[in-house]
Amino acid sequence: MTAGNNGASTPEDEDPFGYLYADGQANGAQPPSNGYGYPNSVNRVRAVGQRQYGQQGQAAATAPYGQVPQQGQASYAQPNSHYAAPETLPGGAAATQQSSYGGGGGGGRRGPNTKGLLIGAIAVVAAVVIGIGVAMMNGGGEDDNKAGNEASTTPTTSQSSQPSPSNSNGAASQDDLPTTDVKALRLTPGMTTATDVKGAKADGGTYVTGFNQVGASVTWTANSIPKDGKYTLYVGYSVPGKDANATLTVNGTAASTPVKMENYAKGPEGDYAKGWTKTYNWVQLKKGTNTLQVSCGQGNQCDALLDQMWLVKGWVDS
Repeated sequence: MTAGNNGASTPEDEDPFGYLYADGQANGAQPPSNGYGYPNSVNRVRAVGQRQYGQQGQAAATAPYGQVPQQGQASYAQPNSHYAAPETLPGGAAATQQSSYGGGGGGGRRGPNTKGLLIGAIAVVAAVVIGIGVAMMNGGGEDDNKAGNEASTTPTTSQSSQPSPSNSNGAASQDDLPTTDVKALRLTPGMTTATDVKGAKADGGTYVTGFNQVGASVTWTANSIPKDGKYTLYVGYSVPGKDANATLTVNGTAASTPVKMENYAKGPEGDYAKGWTKTYNWVQLKKGTNTLQVSCGQGNQCDALLDQMWLVKGWVDS
């Protein structure tokens, strides 16, 4: 195939650049204007705006590109008459556009959901408060259990402990529990009351002497005990600058620990007047009447004067 018009019937069989070659020019090829550059070449190019658009059965728009077509002509991008928006149909509801964010139908973005965040924050705070409350309740329960366990390991009959040093044997808070002076105690033979040594707290400064012998005892019948339970028995005494001890018996049962009558007052040796103080034992009593006895048994050191006995509810340690 040579440049020029070879009698091609379609543009694909022609050389659109034949006019650039000598043989093409010799055959009459010209620069393209409406065709491919050859005389009588196939020309299927349409001017812009002359191609048919629009609906079936309507005339194609022939207005030049950029000009408004005449009335009755279909033009490119003209709305299709077969289409109508729902809101233009009879009975159709008007479309309302709602903004995805914000309020009042505005076009702005809605801010973060602060209400949800606030509810979440309140829930977290409430959970923390509840957790702290539960932890505190559990802690209190452990303390109570600990106290109960410690009490359960204590002898139920009697427990003697060292009180704080004191020059007084004044009764602690008794909560209407019975108290007795030596005048109301039952004494064994050989024991008497006296008032020579000053400092006794019993009525009239009375105290019991003659306790320093095996078999000597003082017995107190305590009435009006309100209920079964734990009580603390106090004994007022004086020692002459040295320690003493005795045996405690509750309702006929001897306690496993002695009544410690030590020199808590730090009085000088031989001076009973400066040796007055008190001691205590933990006891388990029954409701009603109970018998409490302090005696000098074998192995006890009983050089002491006695003046009072009293009870306090519960097991106290002072």
